[in-house]
Amino acid sequence: MKKKTENKRKAAKTKAPKQRKTAKPRAQKAKIAAKAQRPEAAISADKRKRVSVDKKSDKALVKFDPLQRYLTEISNYKLLTREEEREFGIRVREHGDRTAAYALVTSNLRLVVKIALEFQRVWMQNLLDLIQEGNIGLMQAVKKFDPYKNVKFSYYASFWIKAYILKFIMDNWRLVKIGTTQGQRKLFFKLKKEKQKLIDMGFDPKPKLLSERLGVSEREVVDMDQRLDGWDVSLDAPLKDDSDTERIEFLSTASESIEDQVSKKEIEVLLHNKIAEFRKKMTPRELEIFDLRIFSDNPVTLQEIGDRYGISRERVRQVEKNIVKKMREFFKREIPDFASYTEGRTAE
Repeated sequence: MKKKTENKRKAAKTKAPKQRKTAKPRAQKAKIAAKAQRPEAAISADKRKRVSVDKKSDKALVKFDPLQRYLTEISNYKLLTREEEREFGIRVREHGDRTAAYALVTSNLRLVVKIALEFQRVWMQNLLDLIQEGNIGLMQAVKKFDPYKNVKFSYYASFWIKAYILKFIMDNWRLVKIGTTQGQRKLFFKLKKEKQKLIDMGFDPKPKLLSERLGVSEREVVDMDQRLDGWDVSLDAPLKDDSDTERIEFLSTASESIEDQVSKKEIEVLLHNKIAEFRKKMTPRELEIFDLRIFSDNPVTLQEIGDRYGISRERVRQVEKNIVKKMREFFKREIPDFASYTEGRTAE
């Protein structure tokens, strides 16, 4: 019996360490779970998350390049073969297939970037603006493309892409547009180059010589040269830094002021009313001479009126002169300052 009890004790001693080894991790897990239930533990865990987020944001502080990101994305689209372009073009033209149009556009996005880079030295601002306008031109080319003509789509689309980029540059080069006609758009890009060529050849770049070489008028050459050399100036800006006088105050205009237009309108209305009153004071013969001779855009001859009433041409002229005299006296009585108004008109 003693041997059996000793064997049990030895077995218990040898098993006890194994139980402690398995119990210890369980106790640690219980402690960690208890701590996690405490608000302090939640706060510390939140801090750890914030630290990890801050570390990630620190890494994200590296300058983000949208252009490089865009170039990476468009590089994933494969180029189309000549046969695929023609097939997609037929589907777009005949059935309005949007999937085919999408394939034509995405496969030529790199062409837009290539053309935009050629205009970057002129624009010298955000290249993505040019790419965006070029993409619009590319979509327009898809709509207009005729696959039945033996023309490569990329060659055809390049003209639309350039046209939209050129229009964007012209519209946004200045606050005031500097090129509205085809000749002005041509001069915008070629004038300075042509002037430099003539200087290098030993010629004086006069407007006449430039107009002959560029195929535009001298007036357009002079206007575009002035627009390119000068920048926009606000008419509301003061003449000097310490002055309240604006530039617009020194500009002359050929049009009439609002005050003059209103005063003339008032005089016309007043004369119209007074003429209606004066007509009531005339005899039928005087009224007919007034309508046919004085107040007519196409007056008849004195002889025609004389034949109608059986009087001489001289008598008709005397009656007409008498009517004008009566009318002038009537206006002087009825219209204030009529004399000063007529003097100003005769002086002009």
